[in-house]
This record gives sequence, structure tokens and C-alpha cells, in this order.
Amino acid sequence: MISDNLQEIRQEMQDSCALVSRQLDGVTLVAVTKTVDLETTIELVNEGVDHLAENRVDKFLEKKEKMTDFSNVSWHFIGNLQRRKVKSVINEIDFFHALDSIKLAHEIQKRAEKVIRCFVEVNVSGEESKHGISPEDLEDFVTQTAELDKLSIVGLMTMAPFDSTAEEQHRFFSKLKQLQENIQQKNLSHAPCSETSMGMSNDFSVAIQEGATFVRVGTALFKG
Repeated sequence: MISDNLQEIRQEMQDSCALVSRQLDGVTLVAVTKTVDLETTIELVNEGVDHLAENRVDKFLEKKEKMTDFSNVSWHFIGNLQRRKVKSVINEIDFFHALDSIKLAHEIQKRAEKVIRCFVEVNVSGEESKHGISPEDLEDFVTQTAELDKLSIVGLMTMAPFDSTAEEQHRFFSKLKQLQENIQQKNLSHAPCSETSMGMSNDFSVAIQEGATFVRVGTALFKG
């Protein structure tokens, strides 16, 4: 099942890249394994997926501890991270996808023992229920992180509303790509901002067409 689903997703990624003359190796598939058990996660890694994402601190730490033999895996933490839990998780991950406040940035600076590759979460759609920095506040936020030498702003992240149309998804993802390029062009040492983390199971094809370099796919990998 996983093998077939993975093949289907990789084909869709390839097709999406071809539509806009992109190379597939410019897009990283991040498997969202937060809803599956250890055995299923290991099965996925054995199929060649080496970027895994979790969003619950305890479950992530437990799973990672049991996967020490898989040194090739890059761990991503997605979703809201409470400041009181930063200490236990931040040095265990390779990428953090939800930097959404300056207070959280300072807590990461305080607790990190290495440079943490962070995506700034941007609320492109303007949904009140969504976390994230507003597009209007993004440049100021990035400037505020300049003194924090344990953070590297590698890119931006956003999520389109689940019930959005393809037309709306194109608009949201295009906006994030534009914001990312605007920051990248500033050539800031602390914020290279060359990446975009956008697109999930229901909209990763659109995200790739709009320039996503990381797509976060869970449901489509594990469907029955």
C-alpha cells in the first residue's frame, strides 16, 4: 500500500514539475508521519523517504529514540510549538517549520545548541484561525531575528485553507513565493530564505507549480 501510494505521489510530483519546467530534484518530499506508528514509519524510510515530520513533542521524541539506526533521516517539526517545550525538542530536529513569533525565536536562541534551520510561518490567507506572521509584518520580523545566531531563516512556510479552490491555492502559494524571493534578494546572512515549505496531500501539485521546494504529505501516503 505505502509503496503504491509513494509511487503515485512521486509521479504527481514529477508531472507537476514538468508543467512548469522544473526539475524534480528541486522538490523535497517530507512525509508527515504524525498519525502512523513506528513500524509504518520505518516501512516508509525503507522505501527511500528520508525526510520525516512530526508535530507532537512526546510522540516525536519516542519515535526518534527508537530509530537511532536510521542516521540518514532528517527530522522536521511542523505545527505549533509551545515555548515551554522548545528545550526538549529543538536540538533533536533538523528543520523547524513554524516560527511564528519573536518570543518563540528568542526561546529557540536560548535553548539551541546548534544552528536551527527555520521556516517562518506566514499567514498568507489571512485566516484568523491560522498561526503565522502577516505578510505586512514579515520583513520587520526577519530583521528582528538578525541578532539571533542560533537561527537560520532558510525559508517561508504557509498552508492554504483546506476548502480552498485550486485558483485560490495558486494565489496563496504564488504570494508566498513572491515574499520568499523578496527576502532572499536582500542577501541577509541570517536569512538566506531560499526555500518554500508549502503544499500538503490535497494541494501539493499546485504548490509545486508555484515554486514549493518542500511539500509536506501525510494522508495521501497512508490512504487505504
